[in-house]
Amino acid sequence: MLQEESDLSLIIAQIVQKLKGSSLYAQLERQAWASLQRPEIKLESLKEDIKEFFKTSGWEKKLQNAVYCELSVFPLPHHPAAPPEHLKEPLVYMRKAQGSWEKRILKSLNSMCTELSIPLARKRPVGEQKELLSKWNEMGTDEPDLSLFRPVYAPKDFLEVLVNLRNPNYENGDSPSFRTHLGLIQVPLKVKDIPELKELFIELGLTTGQLGIDDSTQVPPELFENEHVRIGQKVLAEQDSAAAQQYVRQGSPTALRAELWALILNISSQPEDILYYEQLKTNVIQHDLLVDSLIYKDVKLTASNDDYYFVFEDYLYQVLLCFSRDTSVLGHFAYNSASPPKSYIRGKLGLEEYAVFYPPNGVIPFHGFSMYVAPLCFLYHEPSKLYQIFREIYVRFFFRLHSISSHPSGIVSLCLLFETLLQTYLPQLFYHLREIGAQPLRISFKWMVRAFSGYLATDQLLLLWDRILGYNSLEILAVLAAAVFAFRAVNLMEVTSLAAAEAVLADLSTLKVMPLLQIFLFATVT
Repeated sequence: MLQEESDLSLIIAQIVQKLKGSSLYAQLERQAWASLQRPEIKLESLKEDIKEFFKTSGWEKKLQNAVYCELSVFPLPHHPAAPPEHLKEPLVYMRKAQGSWEKRILKSLNSMCTELSIPLARKRPVGEQKELLSKWNEMGTDEPDLSLFRPVYAPKDFLEVLVNLRNPNYENGDSPSFRTHLGLIQVPLKVKDIPELKELFIELGLTTGQLGIDDSTQVPPELFENEHVRIGQKVLAEQDSAAAQQYVRQGSPTALRAELWALILNISSQPEDILYYEQLKTNVIQHDLLVDSLIYKDVKLTASNDDYYFVFEDYLYQVLLCFSRDTSVLGHFAYNSASPPKSYIRGKLGLEEYAVFYPPNGVIPFHGFSMYVAPLCFLYHEPSKLYQIFREIYVRFFFRLHSISSHPSGIVSLCLLFETLLQTYLPQLFYHLREIGAQPLRISFKWMVRAFSGYLATDQLLLLWDRILGYNSLEILAVLAAAVFAFRAVNLMEVTSLAAAEAVLADLSTLKVMPLLQIFLFATVT
């Protein structure tokens, strides 16, 4: 009991400290001073009167949303004496693996620099700055020669690293509970089984109304949708982040989704947010980074060739180029197992006082990175709002899909969860694919690492991302990947090679996400 109280006190102190540096704190302070002029504020009951003023004026709700937002990204409870690296990742072998992976990425980046004789960063000449500014809203028409640039890494390279991951405390994976795992991931992490997943995703049950399901045994779809929209409007009127998060677990109506996601993520476009975005834009105009070419190349290779997203090419450049300059993103490395890469001013290698983070946000884009942004372009058409939403989703969720950690929503746990579900509940299919050299993870990994962006139809993808925000967890990605294999099981049992298995699962654009999840979790699996 005392330990729980101590943990709670620590969490409160850390959140208070974090909020003190926010614009909300300054606004609350100004409002408190301004309220002193009001006739209903009495000196003898000053504290209570100001509290009541905050409550009636809506500022209390804004503070509650800010606290809830911090709690949503707050790291798991840890001992106050634990060193900072334990907060990033408690398992030493995971930290070492992540460190080795980062060295490989930097080696790839530096070798590209050397081969192409291109600096990591340079100031653009004035003429180039003016040209970029003039075509800021039509960068997609620009066709720079990117033939010599290559992505720093692709998902399949990352998968090979995860496949070779081992816990040195176990000889040859010799853990009694782990000896029978026949998948590619050979690290003993605790992942949920079906009963635990049913409990976590209880709102996805067969008796609960869902957007994204055409028929229901309980309530006619149109009745449920009308009532669900009415409740959604009420949630938005209340401006309650926690209520919005609970609400989208049953799916978000298309017309309300943009506002609901912004409420869950506590994003409200204040003038200072728009100004901050403009400052990032100015940084892009003034300085050219090597990662800019990687971003251009990635958008050209992925979103520009996608039937759903090619029209958003300009938005993607704007958001991703600004993202690479945003030093506020560095804050998420406090709870990310990764560390931001460092570069040194020329001639000062190894001298810490001359070190800078590169890129400024600490995130090196990989092949497919732009697909994290593309679906959001359907919801937000104002660049600064689109940017804020993407940044918040990234530092809450998507960073976990390309860093090595033991977190339940980390990519290692998702891979293990996927393989465990298949091996446990579809053993014949799992063993068949394994015997023909078509390990299921080699097919599903690219889906999970991109959060299915670019694989599902956009309306289905947004319904899936509703649940990611609603449950504050990425575990649903692994469940959906397993559900896809279950859905195509009959066809997969007939294939005799990896190429044939990939062909069966090549097109996911016709799949309906919610029926697949419901059937897999609540109907067929026992």
